[in-house]
Amino acid sequence: MTDISYKNWDSMNDKALAEQIGSFIKHHRMEQNKTQDVLANTAGISRSTLSLLERGETVNLATLIQVLRVLDQLNVMEGFTVQQTISPLALAKMEKEKRKRASGKKEE
Repeated sequence: MTDISYKNWDSMNDKALAEQIGSFIKHHRMEQNKTQDVLANTAGISRSTLSLLERGETVNLATLIQVLRVLDQLNVMEGFTVQQTISPLALAKMEKEKRKRASGKKEE
């Protein structure tokens, strides 16, 4: 899991993606030398739910987040970061409306 992966995520079906997530979880659990029981208890889920996750079966999103948190792997959430962008047209319009010079009128 530490090697750079060049998978074509778009070509994978949902089951294959879920299995990849399960492999990721299992790999990091094993790297930290944690049993399924220990990880499940720490994450507040059952061992059977963790087993389902590691096999790529359906679990809810909250379960995945809890397990990632316990494994200290929340950094994978970086992929979900949304950066606000502004279109070139909107930027040009804002620049056009920006003040170009001071009016020179004194306030009373």
